[in-house]
Amino acid sequence: MSPTLDPLYQAEEMKRAEAGHDVGELMARAGRAVAEEAMRRFPNAQRFVAVCGGGANGGDGRISLEVLESAGKIARAAEDAPVEEADVIVDALFGTGFHGEPREDAARAIEAINASGKPVVAVDLPSGVDASTGETAGACVQATVTVTMHGPKVGNEVAPGRFRSGEVIVADIGLDPIETEHRLVTQAILRAVPRRSEQQNKYTAGTVLVVGGSRGLTGAPSLTAEAAFRADAGYVAVAMPESMLAVFEQRLLEAVKLPCPEEAGTISTRAIDPIAEFASKAGSLALGPGLGRGAGPKEVVRRLLAELDRPAVVDADGLHDLDPFERAAPTVLTPHEGELARLLGVQSDWVAAHRLEAVKRAAENFHCVCLLKGADTLVAAPGEGVLVVSLGTPALATAGSGDVLTGIVAAFLAKDVDARTAAAAAAAAQQLASRAIPQSGAVASDVVAALPLVLDASV
Repeated sequence: MSPTLDPLYQAEEMKRAEAGHDVGELMARAGRAVAEEAMRRFPNAQRFVAVCGGGANGGDGRISLEVLESAGKIARAAEDAPVEEADVIVDALFGTGFHGEPREDAARAIEAINASGKPVVAVDLPSGVDASTGETAGACVQATVTVTMHGPKVGNEVAPGRFRSGEVIVADIGLDPIETEHRLVTQAILRAVPRRSEQQNKYTAGTVLVVGGSRGLTGAPSLTAEAAFRADAGYVAVAMPESMLAVFEQRLLEAVKLPCPEEAGTISTRAIDPIAEFASKAGSLALGPGLGRGAGPKEVVRRLLAELDRPAVVDADGLHDLDPFERAAPTVLTPHEGELARLLGVQSDWVAAHRLEAVKRAAENFHCVCLLKGADTLVAAPGEGVLVVSLGTPALATAGSGDVLTGIVAAFLAKDVDARTAAAAAAAAQQLASRAIPQSGAVASDVVAALPLVLDASV
């Protein structure tokens, strides 16, 4: 089992992990873990009400009441005391086996929990969340804290279930870890990215060519170039419309500039040959930041992907109206939900509700790695499980964060890191950098400045 990736369990995988163990003992440990966390989290609470279902999850909830009562608390099941009387509610209605939409009576119970305004301790997952996907098809509990057994579930980490789980506490109930299809990325993944050595020069340390920029959109490729440098690339160049050269000369000191033919403020198809010639020496391409839209930019991206054998990351305007393609070179797409919706021909709210399925579908459709941005960044590759990167802070919710991520991915690709690892490591580096900066008023360039600290700390 990789030390850089932690197990992330689906319902069937939890069944395999539990196989051969005494069910009664597991329930006793789970119930005690829930009760102890509830008392630790809410030390002044005296009245606890558990909403219990008929399965093992409900059994965990009932045992938690016994433990709470033995500790001197007033602990009752919901059928004996309404939730309004509780200081804290224990949600033990549904467990890892739940999927689909709650029945009408269960939906009413969930709505009552949410309407109570009381803190909620969920057992394994908030009721209404699909453990294997994070989807919520109907009514769903909003938990304050979730005590999940043995290891985090996909539904704890992937939205929308992620945002229903509150703080997730993993309780050890005596099971051994097993291999899982989907994995949770740890900080250790950054060890997979080579650092500059004394034998290298600026070219062999990683060369990146950024293709982007258009009238009014010079900031995006500038951030991408700066992020590539700070992510340890040795040489970065920017291909941009020739009329933008003065802006880039002032903004970027270290990057080489490649002014290109343009039409109406965007790169022209006449730029493809000079870009291709320059790119023959590049370790990777970053296509799209601030590129602009229209037939010209679309054709530039299409041709460069088709004709060059360089690893590439495609973001922002490079994703607009992008047709499915096949290329042998490593390729990473980095859409947000709206961009991925357009790539798949669906509505963005569908992607938001089915993030795991959406990112897997995109990876298969485009035959490459797809990174779906978000607090739960998802990295999918054809035929492989999804990697979930969940290390960041709300400081990343700022303009330019996507451009920064593109630069980091490009830098890691230029160091010959495989596309799936490069994408996941780049997301981890950016998210960890967000922890190292002030959280209020943060801007994307703050994250860029923090990247070397994060990379140094991971060595």
